[in-house]
Parts: sequence; structure tokens; C-alpha cells
Amino acid sequence: MERLVGTISRGIRAPIIRKGDDIVEIVADSVLAAAQSEGFELRDKDVVAVTEAVVARAQGNYATVDQIACDVRGKFDGNKIGVIFPILSRNRFAICLKGIARGAARIVLMLSYPSDEVGNHLVDMDLLDEKGINPWTDVLSEERFRSLFGYGKHEFTGVDYIEYYKELIRNENCEVEVVLANECKAILEYTPYVLNCDIHTRARTRRRLLAAGAKRVFALDEILTKPADGSGYNEKYGLLGSNKATDESVKLFPRDCQPIVEGIRKTLFDRTGKNVEVMIYGDGAFKDPVGKIWELADPVVSPAFTEGLSGQPNEVKLKYLADNEFSNLSGEPLKQAISDYIRKKGSDLVGDMASQGTTPRRLTDLIGSLCDLTSGSGDKGTPIVLIQGYFDNYTD
Repeated sequence: MERLVGTISRGIRAPIIRKGDDIVEIVADSVLAAAQSEGFELRDKDVVAVTEAVVARAQGNYATVDQIACDVRGKFDGNKIGVIFPILSRNRFAICLKGIARGAARIVLMLSYPSDEVGNHLVDMDLLDEKGINPWTDVLSEERFRSLFGYGKHEFTGVDYIEYYKELIRNENCEVEVVLANECKAILEYTPYVLNCDIHTRARTRRRLLAAGAKRVFALDEILTKPADGSGYNEKYGLLGSNKATDESVKLFPRDCQPIVEGIRKTLFDRTGKNVEVMIYGDGAFKDPVGKIWELADPVVSPAFTEGLSGQPNEVKLKYLADNEFSNLSGEPLKQAISDYIRKKGSDLVGDMASQGTTPRRLTDLIGSLCDLTSGSGDKGTPIVLIQGYFDNYTD
């Protein structure tokens, strides 16, 4: 019988995971228990995805505000620090900022505007035009910004992030001055010691600051790359990808992830005989059209995945074939012609007109985004996602 269903994404419930739990066994057990409960079977090329949060929890990969402060203090030696381009987030950055402030005596906080890197707005772009402000060249003091735009609150969170971040810093007995600019070199008018907190542009920012004469530059991925006073750490991403755990601690991005995905794959093969693909995922990579937030606050969508998830899709566009190659056909002859075309398609369709309009992104970014939307970030209780049929096409 012809299959009439394509890709299926299922959120899989799991126990509440704690430090020291065997994440490999928990994932395998949870997937197989769900399959038995819901009456489906694993198939070859299914994808089992696990959110990074539970992996890090199982690893116990946490750091306290004091431990962050210890590392910051050691790297900047008490100098006034320019903390530049942080994202506006109580979950992602606020606790990190507490640690930074606790490890410093004076901070110049330089915020990008009209929005942060991931789309959280301080002010509407149209207001910049109205006031004659050029965000690429104009450096605004806090007083100038307030006189132009007032005291605005974030549309979704209701937070005035300038005031919120200032209060966090001052509560750590640290002096603070706020500046708004998008040119990283503007911070050097205040201090040559810089902590750049941008995520996806961090390497370029660091390079440009050093070329402009900064004495010392660290990025967030260079804070807690090794244990500080007994903390967790991430040798590759440091504080990037961290989340608030408590008011005095953060959960770090998981480390040593490749053995975990390979272990899950092997365990499921041993128990089912099926060759599944496995990945760990964090934030998806998509943009909200209303709030304008680009979701990807993690340094990568997937820190680890099995080999079959490398690369990008190699697909043709069905509507292109129907409207161009086979515009003279309809019904069953059209179906057969398109099916034959798909079976004979090349292994690399880059530049082929038949592939135009397909999404030119890596598989892990596409699948990770699907997983993030499926599991959500609230109380669904599904930190594992099973995707079936993702690699199927019209001929299957």
C-alpha cells in the first residue's frame, strides 16, 4: 500500500534528569517505551535528538556566579572592563553578567541598538529614522538615548533591559556606565580591556578590537574554558550557550557530546537492529516575524551528531518539475515522470535549477530547528524528539 504520510516529529517524555544519570540509557529506554506505548516501530534513518539541557544536567556542568567572577577577575586583573554586545535576556545573560560584575570594579556596558544580536529590540528601527539616528555610526550615551527614545520595555518580557542590567551590576558593588553603539571599536574610547559577548560575530569582533589597539580582549567563549574554583566548564564554548539555573548559578553548554550520540546510536541498534541517527540540539535557527527574535542564542544548533546527519539536503523542487520539466503532463503520468526524475537525480544538486527554492541549510540546523519547535521550552516534558521519515522523498 502506498505511504501517505511523510515526516513525523514526536516529542518523547523522559524522567527528570539529574547529575550523574546515565543519559544514554535514559534516552534509549524512553524512546523504546514510547514506541511500545504508542504502537510504532523504529526504522532505519530515524533521527533521535536530545536537548542539550538534559545532557549538561546529567554531566553536572554548572557554574556559580562566584566561579564566573573568579575567572573574570583572573583574566582582567581589576581593570575597568568594556562589556560589549550582550544579548538582552534574563535567562541567557543576566546571571553571567552578575558574575562578570562580581569579578570587576568598573564596567562600561555597551549595548547594540536598535536590537541585540538575536533580535531583542531596545527601540523600533522606524524611530531611529524619525530621530535622524544612524545606528552604524552614532554612539549614544544612556542620557542621549533616553532623551530620544524614553524608557521602553521589551514587547514580550516587559523588561527595561538598560535599567535591569544596570541594577544587576550595581548590586554587585560595581560601577557601571551604559553606552549604545554598533561599532565595536567605540568601546576603546572608554577602556582597552574588553569582554565581547556577541555570539556568532565574536571572532570578527575580537580581531577588529585587537587590530585597533585593545590591550586585552576575551570573548564569552573564553570564560570558563577550564574549571575555576571547582566549576563546570566548556573547553570550546565557555559561557556561550549557558542558561540560568538559579539566581546564583548557570547551566553550561554540554561538553564531550560525541561519545553520547554514538552511545545512543549503538544502544538502540543493539536493542532493535535499526540504524538510527542521533544528535544533541540546542536553540533552533529561525526568526519570529512579530517579535523579530532570531532564536539562535546558542553558539551552534547541534554540538554533536552522528555521521549520517552531516551535509545538507539534496532535494529537487516538485513544483519546479511540475511547472517546467513536465508542464505537459498531469495525473498518473506526471506522478511517474517526477518519481523517475527523483530516482535518477544526481548526488550533488548545488547549482541545479531543479533544486532552486529548497532550503540551503545544513541538515543539523534544519532538524535541530524542528526539534526545538517540537520540544518547546516550557512544561511539555519532552526533552527527546523522535523524527521519522525525514529522509523519505516522493518515491518512498
